[in-house]
Amino acid sequence: MAEQEHDAAAEHEHDAAAEHEQEHDAAAEPRSRSLPVVDASSVAGGCTPAGDLAVSPAGMDRRHALKVMAIAAAAPTLAACATDDPATDPSAVPTPTSNPKAAGTAWDPDLVAPVVPWERSLTPDELEGLAVLCDVIVPADERSPAASTVGAPDFIDEWVSAPYDGNRNDAVLVRGGLVWLDRESATRFGEGLRFRDLDGDQQRAICDDICYLPDAEPGYEAAARFFDRVRDLTSTAFWTTAEGMRDLEYIGNMPLQRWDPPPPEVLRHIGVEL
Repeated sequence: MAEQEHDAAAEHEHDAAAEHEQEHDAAAEPRSRSLPVVDASSVAGGCTPAGDLAVSPAGMDRRHALKVMAIAAAAPTLAACATDDPATDPSAVPTPTSNPKAAGTAWDPDLVAPVVPWERSLTPDELEGLAVLCDVIVPADERSPAASTVGAPDFIDEWVSAPYDGNRNDAVLVRGGLVWLDRESATRFGEGLRFRDLDGDQQRAICDDICYLPDAEPGYEAAARFFDRVRDLTSTAFWTTAEGMRDLEYIGNMPLQRWDPPPPEVLRHIGVEL
């Protein structure tokens, strides 16, 4: 008798639980169909206006619903990056003038207000010759100014003056290479001529012989290592300036309201298909 009563009670609890679950699902279903969803193409750029949210007519599982609710909750914040309100414009937020926790030394620099804590080592004459070489590497054209115009020689001077072993080695390489350029200029084109005195074709003729170390003729290996290092430093100096980034048409570090994927012909060219 007790066993029959226990079975009846268990069956009643099972029926009640099933009925409760059906009621819960019935109540949850209409809410899930009214949850806003976001078009993925409008989110890719990092800023999605709230008006881009749309109502999905289809149902969704609980996990997807939670994801959508999280996106919907973030929509007002995302919309702020597309506004013209100065109060929400990131560029209008004042930036600190320095980092008080930084010592301002070579080993603990203040990256907010950077300074060079060492003396520059290149002489004015060396900087003049270096500027000519930098402009052979990155000359002025219709797109951008020459490398010397945006401070490439000063960048290299700061680099080779740094108190580190690698930078000191670069200083020996750069200073010795500048002397070599002047000697090679006098040998090829006339006694007393220096690299800065040559015309563009003559300067390029010398650089063509040292522009690629594997192809350098015997006796030109050290000069090729010098040219390779200066070319690397000149490129780094130039293409990290505003002028250099405009020359590359670089648009990074900027908020975008939308992002369009590469066109199909580009994807086909690199062997990628969507």
